[in-house]
Amino acid sequence: MAYISAWQYYENGGGTPENENWGSYQYVSLEDIVNNFMLMYAGNHSLVNNEERFKVLFHAKRAIQELNYDAFKEIKVLELQVCDNLRFVLPPDYVNWVRISIYKDGVLRPLTENIQTNYSDAYLQDHDCKILFDDQGNVLKPSSSLIDLQRIEGTKKSIYLNENSPYHNMEGYCCDGYWYFDYAIGARYGLNTETANSNPTFRIDQKAGVINFSSGMAKEFCILEYVSDGMESGDDSKVSVNKLFEEYVYAYVQFAILNSKQGTQEFIVNRARKRSSALLRNAKIRISNIHPGRLLMNLRGQDKWIK
Repeated sequence: MAYISAWQYYENGGGTPENENWGSYQYVSLEDIVNNFMLMYAGNHSLVNNEERFKVLFHAKRAIQELNYDAFKEIKVLELQVCDNLRFVLPPDYVNWVRISIYKDGVLRPLTENIQTNYSDAYLQDHDCKILFDDQGNVLKPSSSLIDLQRIEGTKKSIYLNENSPYHNMEGYCCDGYWYFDYAIGARYGLNTETANSNPTFRIDQKAGVINFSSGMAKEFCILEYVSDGMESGDDSKVSVNKLFEEYVYAYVQFAILNSKQGTQEFIVNRARKRSSALLRNAKIRISNIHPGRLLMNLRGQDKWIK
């Protein structure tokens, strides 16, 4: 990006929003990357020559997408309230989730992904269990499947440790028609640790683009931490990359063009590939941002007595 004054950085030149330029110096825009590549890495005396600008733009975008998937630590966070339909619509730039939490009583509580499916499609059937069709030959469907309906109404049983699990998922014994449960101080013997979770659970329907929650999430606030592809919903003017990865993007674009060009000698392609890989590795080490203080905080627990 172009250099700006401190007033432009902090106050956006008196415009709105005030925080428009905060943290912007860490990044270089997609436009600058393409311009720099066409100026410095392409030409008659360079390995890359006679290439159209749109090809450079395409490969630069692909490099930024791969960095967002693999190397960047720029996690987006979205808060939405879950309504009675127990669904959280995924954001438009969602690619993969990092953590899903419930925000309750001022505390973030990570949720567990349900190991069983909690949603389903359904077809209407007659008394002979034959599927019903309309006059156009399309399958007739109910508004909700049985598993969806029970989940939304809160009547669906659960294998997890909550109010909808049979007997709260506790071990007990029946005597004269009454159930009795033993509690050991500080322990729950016989508990399945895989399902020992009292918080609500979720299951992501990738095709439908929604997160389906168990009944305990109704009216609660959900915090979704997710990974995006960095394409900013198609607005190229907002696409940028951290300066630590700028040189890698140039190397990736060069390798991608040489690799797809007919007649390029194999040793040249391999050299470009190795350079790209080395720069990516160096950039990952730089952005890892390992501080001794963080390690010391973890190591302080090594002398803790376990009762």
